[in-house]
Amino acid sequence: MARGTHDYDEDDVRVRPGRRGSRPRTRRRPAHEDASPGFVIAVDRGRYRCVVDQGTGDERGVTAMRARELGRKGVVVGDRVALVGDVSGAPDTLARIVRVEPRTSSLRRTADDTDQFERIVVANADQLAIVTALADPEPRPRMIDRQLVAAYDAGMDPLLCLTKADLADAGPLVAEYAPLGVPFVVTRRGGDRGELRGGDVDELRGHLAGRTSVLVGHSGVGKSTLVNALVPDAERAVSHVNAVTGRGRHTSSSAIALELPGGDGWIIDTPGVRSFGLAHVEPEHVVGAFEDLAEGAAERCPPHCDHLRENCGLDGWVADGHASRARLDSLRRLLASREGEPE
Repeated sequence: MARGTHDYDEDDVRVRPGRRGSRPRTRRRPAHEDASPGFVIAVDRGRYRCVVDQGTGDERGVTAMRARELGRKGVVVGDRVALVGDVSGAPDTLARIVRVEPRTSSLRRTADDTDQFERIVVANADQLAIVTALADPEPRPRMIDRQLVAAYDAGMDPLLCLTKADLADAGPLVAEYAPLGVPFVVTRRGGDRGELRGGDVDELRGHLAGRTSVLVGHSGVGKSTLVNALVPDAERAVSHVNAVTGRGRHTSSSAIALELPGGDGWIIDTPGVRSFGLAHVEPEHVVGAFEDLAEGAAERCPPHCDHLRENCGLDGWVADGHASRARLDSLRRLLASREGEPE
């Protein structure tokens, strides 16, 4: 055959020389139709802990690595994947992740509002539980707002989980978010060791039942305490708040998915965060997350209004009592931060 012509195999699949030598290689990828479905519950330095055969009575954990054929496609906690190789779960065995199934949701964030590199925190969750302490450390409404925006952008239902109600009244913060209709649960500590009250845990468990929920919040708000109450075998380390800075210490270094007792849903605990960038979210999605203001923006604001100017129709909307001034101020802080201005 003359040099420069192409050769084809029996199935008309194009073949080209490999980088190292003349043995041809094909662009065809194996279908892996017999691959085992798995659910990624933890990621640690290039190794992925997966659960296979869920609901069959033979559920087990399998350690896997990414197959080269995945290319640059990332794998995160919550992903549904296809596994080949040794999926017995026996010690010192290693399977391969050959496919990541389409995601139903992706919770994303950036380092700050000017960073264009977005990071997927978890995949395929349907509820975002925003954990906020009422005191020690003090609540940060702007952080709550950001996480609400991220939830709505991802197509996830938000749940406001207010902790440490034994230290402060939950009423004012609940009233702050009442116009959005966000469901909430309040927890209190009691006893010598600061255990959560059983009734509060039961109420929270009712919100989580049958769902895959992500717990987010900055350090020291009590996420690990909640996880330990919900999944007693989890044994997540509990942080303490620095008396000088008012900030907690990071005790969870990576996300991990934990099954609720009785197989009644999953919770994904995530490391504490001090910022929640929204550079990946379009401005109109930010407004859309504030349901009490979105209607006013549609009715009273001209096209392409940035909602930061004095003639913005949202000022009249608030003046007429349709939403609170605090909510509008919060929205404008978010929009201003997207412009590179400090929060």
